[in-house]
Amino acid sequence: MNLQRPNANDVLQTKNRSRNVAPQSGLCSRCIDGCKGNCDTFRATFRGRELLYPEPFGYVTAGADKDYPVDYSHLNIMGYALGAKGIDADPDKATFPAVNTETEFGTKDKIKMRVPIFTGALGSTDIARRNWEHFAVGAAISGICLVCGENVCGIDPELEFNGNGLVKKSPEMKRRVETYRRYHDGYGDILVQMNVEDTRNGVAEYVLDQLGVETIELKWGQGAKCIGGEIKVNSLQRALDLKSRGYIVTPDPEMPAYQAAFKAGPLKQFERHSRLGFIDQEGFMKEVERIRALGAKRITLKTGAYPMRELAMAIRWSSDAGIDLLTIDGAPGGTGMSPWRMMCEWGIPSIYLHSMAYELCDRLREKGRPVPDIAFAGGFSSEDHVFKALALGAPYCKAVCMGRALMIPGMVGKNCERWLRGEEGGLPSTVSRFGDTKEEIFMNYEVLKEKIGSEVDDLPLGAIGIYSAVDKIKVGLQQIMAGSRNWQVPYISRQDIFSLTEECAKVTQIPYVMDAYREEALAVIDG
Repeated sequence: MNLQRPNANDVLQTKNRSRNVAPQSGLCSRCIDGCKGNCDTFRATFRGRELLYPEPFGYVTAGADKDYPVDYSHLNIMGYALGAKGIDADPDKATFPAVNTETEFGTKDKIKMRVPIFTGALGSTDIARRNWEHFAVGAAISGICLVCGENVCGIDPELEFNGNGLVKKSPEMKRRVETYRRYHDGYGDILVQMNVEDTRNGVAEYVLDQLGVETIELKWGQGAKCIGGEIKVNSLQRALDLKSRGYIVTPDPEMPAYQAAFKAGPLKQFERHSRLGFIDQEGFMKEVERIRALGAKRITLKTGAYPMRELAMAIRWSSDAGIDLLTIDGAPGGTGMSPWRMMCEWGIPSIYLHSMAYELCDRLREKGRPVPDIAFAGGFSSEDHVFKALALGAPYCKAVCMGRALMIPGMVGKNCERWLRGEEGGLPSTVSRFGDTKEEIFMNYEVLKEKIGSEVDDLPLGAIGIYSAVDKIKVGLQQIMAGSRNWQVPYISRQDIFSLTEECAKVTQIPYVMDAYREEALAVIDG
């Protein structure tokens, strides 16, 4: 059985002509000379490299749909009738609304969050730029962290360098930081991510000194791809400018042939790529020391779906360097722009990677070394996912990073603004069934009005959408935690989940359903 069908997918806006498809290649079992399309191979015939990326760029987030042998659905959550952790076992006290979903991470100067989730890195993609106000305000009013991703300064059209070739001014980065800070109330923080180009351009120096940023995230990788960050630009001059700033731009905008192809029309966009980073222990330690010397209160690290060797390096070096949070992002992840087939076919899937992480963290603890606070990422979208991830990684996992699941409510809320103005035919029936004003449509509108007063009228509706989605996750998590008898996040443990299949038990070391609590059960019977 093929776990992921190649050669046709909605993300590329392609499909097979035939119902019968060769499992491995994804090619129609009968390809007719004269077929008018529209599989990947057909379209690549005349559009070439365009078929590498999800379409339409700038208006889509994408997540791979490979069906792995084991995933988080192979874990189920334990519910108990016995006891309560973190509260008196009293029906009048131990109610699910009494569950405290707050979490914190960090070595010394800790960050608290109202809910143990935070956004993925929202960097230089058009999706992040166009929707930033919705994303940033939504995260801030929800009391969770927001990660400002890589290359934001580097692609800023108004970027200014100083005489040393370092960032002097970036209005776009300033906008991003200030938008989050406007509604920040002490919970969460904005993390600014750094890649190779950001480091060379002095982004850390700029955001720490000029914008008051307190947390820097170093980046080794992500789950969606194993190469650097990417965007597309539809201007020849813009492509030339980005190349002059040190980026890899393909096709090469300086080549006359590609300039001619762009002007003639068949070449519609150029790709800007970040460089691959390369790690070594000495260099990593020096970079952490350098960032701290610049004034960072906290330094975090994000690593991707690499094999156990690199994972071990991330964990051990984070321990040695006193990293405040290590985010471990498994495949396939989600993205604003990653090569589609790469996203589907590279990297260690989330549950495998996170199980490795627990094993390595536990081994580090047994050696008497401090274990860094951990966050898991890679395909999470709901409250049960959050609970399972926290349980699988307990006690080391403090939070779950969500990409598309927190972006989508921001985009939907933003579109509600447009529909309420009568754009695109007004409100669709999927929304108008709840009312025809923002006060009627968004059930948390009055809650936010009480929280921030009349400013609620100025909130972007995407922010209210994110607040509502986070609230749903929070309440759902409260219910699950109460059912598992955990009234505070730190009490969640690996005993609170079980494996539905023996293969899952082998991967995770979480007991198979028929083995979980067996000894305790037999003791009850035999007692």
